[in-house]
Amino acid sequence: MTLSMGCYALNDTCMKALGTDLPLGQLLFLRGVLTSILVGGWVAWHGQWRVRLISADWRRVALRTAGEVGAAFFFISALFHMPLANATAILQALPLTVALAAAVFLGEPLGWRRVSAILVGFVGVLLIVRPGPEGFNAYTLFALAAVAMITLRDLATRRIAGSVPTMVVVLFSSLGVMLLGSALGPFETWLALRPVHVGLLVLSALFILLAYVLTVQVMRMGDAGATAPFRYTGLLWALVLGYLAFGDWPTAITLLGACIVVATGAFTYYRERVLARAVARGYRC
Repeated sequence: MTLSMGCYALNDTCMKALGTDLPLGQLLFLRGVLTSILVGGWVAWHGQWRVRLISADWRRVALRTAGEVGAAFFFISALFHMPLANATAILQALPLTVALAAAVFLGEPLGWRRVSAILVGFVGVLLIVRPGPEGFNAYTLFALAAVAMITLRDLATRRIAGSVPTMVVVLFSSLGVMLLGSALGPFETWLALRPVHVGLLVLSALFILLAYVLTVQVMRMGDAGATAPFRYTGLLWALVLGYLAFGDWPTAITLLGACIVVATGAFTYYRERVLARAVARGYRC
């Protein structure tokens, strides 16, 4: 899980570096092409081309793809205009938003402890975003929109049948991001690539594919409750890479907000694990 988060952060670093020279649509299209080829090769190698999806799963995969596409657009747009660690810190609110959305839309139980953690966590998000003329960056709204889109993606993922191969789902997401990049093309001026651009794009595609593979391995081999808190190492990766690559370091208030979000998110994961064990033992929750 730690390596997976590192690969996601390295991918974000490559995309942010490319964003200084190339437009968003071109980057999304080219990375989408590369990742689609790589993931498609994975699917072909494992003989998963002929998977049959029922109509309900097609709808869920389509909904998940829409969430992935929206998240890519909003998060990378924010990344181009925000420090890497700040954008990543906002994403740490995901366990809170997913727990809240699952309770509202899927009817999953949500006790007072997790409700309290969600409320405190959103205070941490406000410290990161700092709405007001002094610390507010309009692109923080894009990062928050990315959180909403990833929440949609994760809820849809929960409903997809376990028989559907993970990398097939990832392939649809990759193709969706590629199509988004091509749709943005007419509104941008695409530029010729230099060798450094090609290198960073290849690295970005490799890092994102490796992140997917590592995440799949974690889900299949690891205990979800035990590995979930290690998702927060993504923030540590972002802090280090943001400083080394771009010289960025968050303010003390942003770091305080990130710590609050991480603490409440980790508590939410813990409570979900406790409740799952209670249900497995036949207790009423």
